[in-house]
Amino acid sequence: MKTDDAATRTDDSAATRPDASAVTLTDVSRVYGRGQGAVAALREVSLAIPRGSFTAVMGPSGSGKSTFLHCAAGLDTPTAGSVRLGGTELTGMNETRLTELRRDRVGFVFQAFNLIPSLTVLENITLPLRLAGTRPDRAWLDAVLHRVGLQGRTGHRPAQLSGGQQQRVAVARALATRPEVVFGDEPTGALDTMTARDVLTLLREIVDEMRQTVVMVTHDPVAASYADTVLFLADGRIVDSTERPTADKVAERMTRLGAWK
Repeated sequence: MKTDDAATRTDDSAATRPDASAVTLTDVSRVYGRGQGAVAALREVSLAIPRGSFTAVMGPSGSGKSTFLHCAAGLDTPTAGSVRLGGTELTGMNETRLTELRRDRVGFVFQAFNLIPSLTVLENITLPLRLAGTRPDRAWLDAVLHRVGLQGRTGHRPAQLSGGQQQRVAVARALATRPEVVFGDEPTGALDTMTARDVLTLLREIVDEMRQTVVMVTHDPVAASYADTVLFLADGRIVDSTERPTADKVAERMTRLGAWK
């Protein structure tokens, strides 16, 4: 079943204006294995994610959430269908070009902070730029540091920071290259409730104030309530979506999906 939600529907205007959406999936399927042992993790998923939006992706265990994120972000290759980042078709790209695209145009925030202990905050944030041989834009970097509240911590090392501060470094690192999309895979899963809300507020602010696009996989209805749109996956398909979500509304829908019994 394809959702009819206006925020996620691929329509004629999106097709004729390839840059209108940050990410577009068209009939994307991902099958692992072959023959009788084959497992369909995604089944003919079609949607368009608008630029400057915050989208949460939820579903029961095994519903295809991580596979969806990996295919949308160019970390995995669909078995069938098309994935576009802006106007760029990812399908058929070799690994070298995909690596360059992810480095230059996509940001990632994971549950594990993935910071390098021996590097300072500033060095961790600018690492993607240095790996690409690119000089940082100081004005943009200053704006990012201000937004994540790390101006006075740039010389610290990860061990000197709290968990919430380390995740803020990870968010800043994801923003350093001015990506077209920031993908989050359970970005608050390792944080306590109050710290998680601080990070979610930060993600909400970078969408509202910096016009970034955020796509976040989460199992937490409270986290999903910070998004503009929540997509619900079950058995590899998008079976529903909701705009202006509340934690209660999301939790109730997840119960009907069989996520919690």
